[in-house]
Amino acid sequence: MAHTDQRAMRRVLRREIAGTIGLLTDEHDFHAMRQYRSFTFDDHLTYLQQIETLLKSRAAQGSHTTLALFDPQSYAAYCAHTGLDPEAPASRSRFTAELAADGPTVPYDGRPLTALLPALVDEAVRQATWEYATTLLTRLGPCPTCGEDIGRAAFVRAADLLVRILDTAPPGDRHLVCSVAGPPESLVTVLHADQDTADGIELDEAEALEFTSVLALGLATRSPGGLVMRTSILGARDRVHGWRLRAGGLEPLTAAEVFDAYCTDVESGEPIPPESGVDYCVPPDLGEETAGHGHRH
Repeated sequence: MAHTDQRAMRRVLRREIAGTIGLLTDEHDFHAMRQYRSFTFDDHLTYLQQIETLLKSRAAQGSHTTLALFDPQSYAAYCAHTGLDPEAPASRSRFTAELAADGPTVPYDGRPLTALLPALVDEAVRQATWEYATTLLTRLGPCPTCGEDIGRAAFVRAADLLVRILDTAPPGDRHLVCSVAGPPESLVTVLHADQDTADGIELDEAEALEFTSVLALGLATRSPGGLVMRTSILGARDRVHGWRLRAGGLEPLTAAEVFDAYCTDVESGEPIPPESGVDYCVPPDLGEETAGHGHRH
């Protein structure tokens, strides 16, 4: 009887233990892992099907599972640094556990992997973009004129501008895109701000942090770039307006400039037909300080 009770308790504990699975999201990474004899899968599709079966089984038992992006190159470097045997399954488990602590992850919520894989890749891109922008901001150092930390000041200013943009936007769900041109690399970041209540919006904190960091980098380095916002509300036409980054601030685009930006193919430069049910508008006034006047880092 005691043994039965212990087995039941262990089953309960297993349901309460959160697990992490390191996922190989594409064929390239999958084939990179096949160099290890202990990695026994031969086909990426079969591998994903087995992963999905495992996820469903754990969910049926009441267990929570997190998916992490498993990068073979990072794994090889990790094993070389720690002295672990890359052939050992325990090494992969340890690497995956560390991914769960500070790497890109998404929770398994019952959706098929075909829906979760893009979300995981997007999360990885978002984290990489934030880390890259933050690194560049940190390297800017102090202002030679006033001694203030340039990156920190730009981040505070970008956060203030984002609040103003959201506060002055028309009601509805907002989709913001900010792009900052290189060198060394161009950055693009997206922020969704959904209408939550009559008086508030719902933001993803990680998205907002990445967005603010990229905007701050554009402001601090006076790089070419722009910010566009699209607002959608049920029963009304979508509204699109935007700004260009100029002189360490945001300069509003005219309705014609917004139209040109939205109706031009980014890669080819060729015109594309405008969307129906969309108004291209001059943005709300964000205040005189957004124009880049006075001392800017």
